[in-house]
Amino acid sequence: MSELSDSNMATNQHTSDDIVFEAKDLKINAVRDDRSELPIVKGVSFKVKRGEVVALIGESGSGKTTISLSALGYCKPGLKFAGGQALLLREDVTSKSVAELRPIRGEKVAYLAQSAAATFNPSILINEQVTEAPVLHGSKTQEEADKKALALYKALELPDPENIGSRYPHQVSGGQLQRLMAAMALCGDPDLLVLDEPTTALDVTTQIEVLKAFKHVIKEEGAAAIYVTHDLAVVAQIADHIVVLYNGEVKEAGPTDVIINNPVHPYTKRLMAAIKPLPEAGQGETSSDEHLRADAALEVRTVDAGYGRVRNGKPAVQVLRDVNVAIQRGKTVGVIGESGCGKSTLARVMAGLLPPSAGDVLLDGDVLPASIRARSVDQLRKVQFVYQMADTALNPRQRIKDILGRPVEFYGIAKGRDIKKRVDELLELVELPLQFAERYPHELSGGQKQRVNLARALAANPEVVLCDEVTSALDTIVGANVLELLKRLRRELGVSFVFISHDLSTVASFADEVVVLYAGRVAEQGPTDRVLAPPYHPYTRLLISSVPETRIGWLEESAQSKEALSAAQVEVKLTDKGCPFHNRCPMAIEGTCAEIDPPRRIGKNGHVIECHLEFDGLS
Repeated sequence: MSELSDSNMATNQHTSDDIVFEAKDLKINAVRDDRSELPIVKGVSFKVKRGEVVALIGESGSGKTTISLSALGYCKPGLKFAGGQALLLREDVTSKSVAELRPIRGEKVAYLAQSAAATFNPSILINEQVTEAPVLHGSKTQEEADKKALALYKALELPDPENIGSRYPHQVSGGQLQRLMAAMALCGDPDLLVLDEPTTALDVTTQIEVLKAFKHVIKEEGAAAIYVTHDLAVVAQIADHIVVLYNGEVKEAGPTDVIINNPVHPYTKRLMAAIKPLPEAGQGETSSDEHLRADAALEVRTVDAGYGRVRNGKPAVQVLRDVNVAIQRGKTVGVIGESGCGKSTLARVMAGLLPPSAGDVLLDGDVLPASIRARSVDQLRKVQFVYQMADTALNPRQRIKDILGRPVEFYGIAKGRDIKKRVDELLELVELPLQFAERYPHELSGGQKQRVNLARALAANPEVVLCDEVTSALDTIVGANVLELLKRLRRELGVSFVFISHDLSTVASFADEVVVLYAGRVAEQGPTDRVLAPPYHPYTRLLISSVPETRIGWLEESAQSKEALSAAQVEVKLTDKGCPFHNRCPMAIEGTCAEIDPPRRIGKNGHVIECHLEFDGLS
């Protein structure tokens, strides 16, 4: 790590008490159409010292991102600095012009967004983008920037650090791209990093690696960081101090251990109470059997699927292999696994968006046409999709009444004046005020938009709703409310849900059954209570052990576990033979697991594990 330390000696000659950033009675207002102003941030104050990570936590709309962006001297469109100061290295950046801020942004303060995929230009090599800012600012030559980038790739524990920079963004995984975004931000030796939900979209195993890398490099670089998140378990692992925000005001602030272990303000206590329990036996749902029928609501049988041209019955890139899943009426099946395991591909096959290369999809016991184009209107109505990002799923130019009214009319649920009546019913169903019908999506919060997204799917009176990561971008409290809403809809309407997520805690609190996917194959499936209790498939054990605990020091402990050490830094590979998990498995049998497909072992209550080890050997 000497390269990193040496490269920073010139720029980081500061004592540990130096204040890198200070918000001093910061006020930010929204400017209405009539030029009147609405306070958004209402006199917020806190300090960030060198070597420290200060977390801003709170619900959507609490002002976390707005406050953090003040460190760059930036206000979102429609907002303005209305008072107080945002001091970066003792200079008030709120009073500077864009020209004055240009040499500061990227050089003294760097911003890491939630989506690394949206940050990188897909047509430019990674290293060129990582080194661009310091070279452009003139603080480093290209040779110096390349040297610093290589040191960062190594510090961030990226695979093949000497060559990863010569790839394009689409040629690396999501977790690797997230770390490369950190390298991009750190390459110019900034004094302050603004980390805006940088691990929210990552699966649990990748999240551990990224958090570990962030924490290590921030300390090593002697930088400071503002960490914006709604995940208190993540905060406990990376932050030194916490600032709790609600409605643009600081409700509580202090050292992480004090806020986590002894919260005082009622709102902080409410945030702590909303933390999802760790996945363990005894959690899963046992929903009512009153809606059950002889046939499953939706079923996939021996499905293979992938992408690219199909030759000899196989796609160019095969993702799913021999997948069998049945969703009973009024029940929820949770599908979990790391990024790239095939979760969304399975949902696309169920919806008819991706025809399988082999196997069948059945609705109410009848085989469905593989392609959505060949399905009847009634078949389309019965299977609806709720996408992850409501922002991109909802047409920004349509009012909510039109977004909900179109499927009502298209599927023949109602006509004429009855459409408005049905739209009002749908808004009530998802617990939104009726006046929201006249609003546009941008006038709603993230949680409200997700409810509209769900209402649109329910407008068709579906039998099965496919939910793809619908709570991953929501804060803890809003996400918990959406889950309660889904449970009520399942109970009252008998709707079946396929709930796709990388968040095992969420799935554990909602699903009747769990399907664990790894590299396109079912590693384990069965009733939630069975899947969350030993014996586990080794991969399920890794997922469960990777769910962050709201306990300081957990990150360092978990990184040293047998499962984590075996799985770290080994790429997920889609294989044609053997168990795809063998190269990351601490229990792999040499000469067997890599060569022979694992058998399906069936235990109690339909608990299935695909593994060469017997149930007794997995306990």
